[in-house]
Amino acid sequence: MKRPEHGVVSVDLQVPFHDVDGMHVVWHGHYLKYLEVARTELMRSRNLDVQQILAKGYKQMVIETHCRHVFPLHYGDRFRVHSWFHDVQNRLNIRFEIENLTHQRRSLLAHTILVTTDAEGRMLLETPEAILGALS
Repeated sequence: MKRPEHGVVSVDLQVPFHDVDGMHVVWHGHYLKYLEVARTELMRSRNLDVQQILAKGYKQMVIETHCRHVFPLHYGDRFRVHSWFHDVQNRLNIRFEIENLTHQRRSLLAHTILVTTDAEGRMLLETPEAILGALS
């Protein structure tokens, strides 16, 4: 997976002690938290934060997550989470790359897929124009 040149939003973080196990390696479940921080910033960069989506009469939910762990993060490591939209027509497919800045290595490749629902929670088969317009 190659990161695009444009449209990427990146967030810099540092591994806190409470995210590691006895070997000072980040527990795998915490990577999802890091992806969520980056996804939130990506959506905010397009004026599509939670309150803005709700105001348009929609909701979103994650229906799929996939992570490929490449190199572990350890306590104190500084890292950057890159996020970008890969596909948006029917669902929001968001891609991620975690770059370990301490060791100058890629740590993770991932994607999440979100679907849009109406206000009552019925899944829509296409991303509504009100959301697509903010993404273009």
